[in-house]
Amino acid sequence: MTLRRLAVVFVFVLALTPGALAQQQQPPAQPTDEFVPVSELPPQEQLPSAPLVVAAYAFVWLALGGYVVSVARRLTGVQREVDRLEADVKRGTRA
Repeated sequence: MTLRRLAVVFVFVLALTPGALAQQQQPPAQPTDEFVPVSELPPQEQLPSAPLVVAAYAFVWLALGGYVVSVARRLTGVQREVDRLEADVKRGTRA
């Protein structure tokens, strides 16, 4: 159940990120042939880094969380199998 919630949140974040980035980007007014510092650019030509950094961190944390959940589920299955085999050995049977 937790893995489904994590997947829903991941898809939701990915769905919002491209739309937010597309709204912020404007076509350039005029191409320039010389260096222009970012501080002198008009606001519509500056790409704010905060949404990109937040999206990157969100992706990494969600991927890491998904990996941890996956490993935990597999370890639980292995532990159940070991417990079952120990019980079989104690009883003297093999299945």
